[in-house]
Amino acid sequence: MADVAALQAQLDVLKRAYRSGTRSLEYDGRSITYANGEEMRAAIASLQSEIAQIMGTTTPTVGVVRSTKGY
Repeated sequence: MADVAALQAQLDVLKRAYRSGTRSLEYDGRSITYANGEEMRAAIASLQSEIAQIMGTTTPTVGVVRSTKGY
């Protein structure tokens, strides 16, 4: 299991690349190219979730309930 500092550093690199529009990045001697922004956002969300899990916190979730009378 990676430590929080390493995950946070990786998250920071990924966020910087996303904001600058860069799809290819190198981290810790490895390079990766993301197909699109959606793939990068998914990676960011995954890292945030992993960090939250290690820290014992939860990521906020939103539930939407819709109903009709059935007519």
